[in-house]
Amino acid sequence: MKRIVIGFIALTLTFAGTAFAQMSTVVPGEYIVKVRNSSTGVNQQGVRARLAQRVTMRGAYSKLGMYHVSVRSLASAAEEVADLKNDPDVEYVEPNYIWSTNGTLASETASQGFSLQHLFNTNAILMGSGSYSQSYLYQASLIDANTQVTSAWSQSVSFASNTGKVIVAVVDSGLDFTHPVFRPYEADGTGGSGAAWVNVAEANGVPGYDDDGNGYVDDINGWNFTNNSPNVMDDNNHGTHVAGIVVGAGLNIFQRPLPESKILIMPVKSLKADGSGTTAYAIKAIDYAVDNGAQVINNSWGGANYSRALLDSLAAAYNKGILIVNAAGNYNSNNDSVPMYPANYDLPSVISVASVNSYDQKSSFSNYGKGKVHIASPGEDILSTIPGGGYKYMDGTSMAAPLVAGIAALALREEPQLTGYQIKQKLIQTADVVSGLANYVSSSARVDSGQLIQEVQASHGEQAEQPPLDASRFPASAEGAGAATGCGLVTTAIHSGPGAGGANPTAGVVLGLMMIPMAFWFILRQRAMANDPRNKRRHDRFKMQSQIKVMVGDRELVGSMNTISQGGLSFNTDQALEKGGIVTMRIASPDGNEIIEVQGQVVWSEANQSYGVQFANAKQGTLAMIQQWTANLVKS
Repeated sequence: MKRIVIGFIALTLTFAGTAFAQMSTVVPGEYIVKVRNSSTGVNQQGVRARLAQRVTMRGAYSKLGMYHVSVRSLASAAEEVADLKNDPDVEYVEPNYIWSTNGTLASETASQGFSLQHLFNTNAILMGSGSYSQSYLYQASLIDANTQVTSAWSQSVSFASNTGKVIVAVVDSGLDFTHPVFRPYEADGTGGSGAAWVNVAEANGVPGYDDDGNGYVDDINGWNFTNNSPNVMDDNNHGTHVAGIVVGAGLNIFQRPLPESKILIMPVKSLKADGSGTTAYAIKAIDYAVDNGAQVINNSWGGANYSRALLDSLAAAYNKGILIVNAAGNYNSNNDSVPMYPANYDLPSVISVASVNSYDQKSSFSNYGKGKVHIASPGEDILSTIPGGGYKYMDGTSMAAPLVAGIAALALREEPQLTGYQIKQKLIQTADVVSGLANYVSSSARVDSGQLIQEVQASHGEQAEQPPLDASRFPASAEGAGAATGCGLVTTAIHSGPGAGGANPTAGVVLGLMMIPMAFWFILRQRAMANDPRNKRRHDRFKMQSQIKVMVGDRELVGSMNTISQGGLSFNTDQALEKGGIVTMRIASPDGNEIIEVQGQVVWSEANQSYGVQFANAKQGTLAMIQQWTANLVKS
């Protein structure tokens, strides 16, 4: 009988107060409360008054019937939430989740590669003030992944004023509107491209007064929802980089003097300097974009938590005919089985974008999903704008999504009456089918700007339409949404490397974990002890300090990882983990620049008196990568 050699990854986890204080997916003690539709007879003001007696009101989304609240004592949080859920006028209550560029898109880093796969020839960047031909500045560095952006420019009709420009809301970390690409346009070439959206009523109004009556004072260039101010200056790089890609879909952002932009960027700051934001910020940001004329919303951020409140806010955008472009995520993970949001929301105007390299191959980091990810777009070595007037290479689906948003905006400039639903269909229909993408995106295709413009022009005069949306059928929780829950209690373990965003978990999560029935734990332990207890260390173990998350049902454990080897994963704390349950580990390298993903089964080690995860199907490439990581680490 052949002996089966099993490959492992070993991690020692220490669950302590310090570990719990470093990472989370919720804001402690904060919740989003949705009251039932007023058509049922609910008096909104009366409900709000009752809520104010029980919790602290932090914000209101009156059009959506939502309230951002916080409990007055973390110790009584569970009781307060239970009371709210039992209120007949309350539709649902959910935590104020944390969203992040880093948490979801951990592979986004500055690239050192020379090849620019967005469209720009780096040799020609800013080489004097002379005018260079498009063919010189935009060489075919995409090789096979030809998105035909420059050919779309020549096909696009001319415009004479701002009425011919499309507003793209970039819900992100803000915008450096003093950057040359975004400064006001001047016909003599002394200005920028004029790509920054300007609220004309506020710009020409009285300082300190809400001139346009939209509820925001002096929101000349957008709004900062992280500190409730008109200062949308980017303090992270991410938002400005994303915005530059959107604008670059319509003009050469490296040309001097700059041509006038065909697209306006509405910066709506919902992410802080560390790249993290919350559901409360996101909902208000999306609501602002909807109310102030955005036709496209770009979301290059996300997380693993299903939020009904965020879905409802995007549904309101859908009802206004807005296209919603979402980055698929950078964990090389299948979104069909391990959902990411907002990318996975099933709205007719949501388009989820994966990343490809210059050869039209799925980027190694890119999430995918035959059912949930719709289209691919270049997302490697993308050179774009950053605060301070500079440029920087970055990788990620965060870079792939805004190219799609910009291309869609060009199409809407041709036929502004079309809905986001219609543009999504045309984006997919005109994309270039690539055989290698058949198992990764539902369209099996990569976006093509030239063909999209041709299609929109050919169907000139098409009337606006979109299917009706029945929001009453939206699930109120992740379970109803069909989120992957695995075969056992343990569903997903996510390692967040250096630079990953995060904050503190709620005391409720910790208390919930402590309340797992001891009887159930005892049964599981007895079952595990029936197996062969021999777990001798067969691999060298190395010290590697980092952090890791383990999802236990709908609760989250956060601990510190101290060691790694090719032997097995172990917990040095007693937790009720079902033997045989499936766990997925996403582990970043010591420098945080690489991520591997392995799946395995929960096991019990009698020798170590701890639960672990056995990876029986680890690929040789994965084990080789671990060996590379540990080459310079100290043995444990």
